[in-house]
Amino acid sequence: MDWNHLHAFLETAQRGSLSGAARTLGLTQPTLSRQIAALEQQLGVTLFERVGRTLRPTDAGLSLLDHARTMGAAADDLALAATGQSQAVEGLVSVSASDAVATWVLPPLIARIGAVAPGIVVEVVASNRLSDLRRREADIAIRHVRPEQPDLIGRLVRHATAGFYAAHRWVAEHGHPHSAQQALSHRFVGADRSGQFLAYLHSHGLPLSPRHCTVLTDNSVVAWQMVRQGLGIGVMMDDIAGAFPEVVRVLDDLPVVRFPIWLVTHRELHTARRFRVVFDLLGQALAEQPLACAAAA
Repeated sequence: MDWNHLHAFLETAQRGSLSGAARTLGLTQPTLSRQIAALEQQLGVTLFERVGRTLRPTDAGLSLLDHARTMGAAADDLALAATGQSQAVEGLVSVSASDAVATWVLPPLIARIGAVAPGIVVEVVASNRLSDLRRREADIAIRHVRPEQPDLIGRLVRHATAGFYAAHRWVAEHGHPHSAQQALSHRFVGADRSGQFLAYLHSHGLPLSPRHCTVLTDNSVVAWQMVRQGLGIGVMMDDIAGAFPEVVRVLDDLPVVRFPIWLVTHRELHTARRFRVVFDLLGQALAEQPLACAAAA
């Protein structure tokens, strides 16, 4: 049985579409479709049925899915173990971080890695969700939460702080709010419509409602640009905000927001020199206070 065909079946079942699975596997949709058709012909069953715009496994497909997942996990473990044996300080290392950290914190850190280990190519995965390190969505992740999976190792680099900021031009027009009560008279740049951002603000003593958000975006880089342009108050990591002279801290009567910075990788990868070198260099740089950040014009 061809593992590529099983892999195509597994990814399509997990993504719910040929297009999503094709992007993950780096294949064209026709190639992926042919692989699934070949597997169906070999097994003598129909694996998927179309429901609206998604593909859903048939009963026969569901009965095979757990077996395919087990084989996929074994293949991932094999790849991790093999990669961990490499002792060359060269090659590709992918680093996952939030979009804000990837934009303003990582550039000077990558420059430092390049000076120490010029043979290493760093791929930046900018995402606000947690990358699946076991499935190699990234080799190393910068996170604000402690890893819970037993096959991941994490290093608590330090605790950082964040605050509320607004542009000087905004303060000149609306005044400088200091307290939670004063915040109720102003507008904020919100994260999204899920309500998580408002819940976050509530947990820090700001009883705001949806009407207080002038603009919504789930991209923190875009949100920060909105703050810089004077559209409202926003939240940003203090190390990053310090690189932008056009903003000022507001709501300074509120307690400082503190959060951890974790550096995480897979246990198998940490045994390979190129991953260990990048992991250690990132750990050293992220431990510095304040961080050296790249400010955009």
